[in-house]
Amino acid sequence: MDSSTHPFHALFDQLGLPSDPASIADFLARHRPLAGHIALPDAGFWSPAQAAFLREALLQDSDWAELADQLSEALRAHGS
Repeated sequence: MDSSTHPFHALFDQLGLPSDPASIADFLARHRPLAGHIALPDAGFWSPAQAAFLREALLQDSDWAELADQLSEALRAHGS
């Protein structure tokens, strides 16, 4: 159940990335699978500002943290 205050695509908006379903699917396909030992904010494909946003969201357990966790899980999946 998604209890976050933002829909998943809003995280992509917040990160300055295209947020339509096709663009999100393309992003995930291009960047997965993210190795388990790499923290989401430390992935090499983020800009410094995007990494800082994700790091702060997770450290402060902000309302974006749940979506960041969902993104992390999606990137670690092998996809279909």
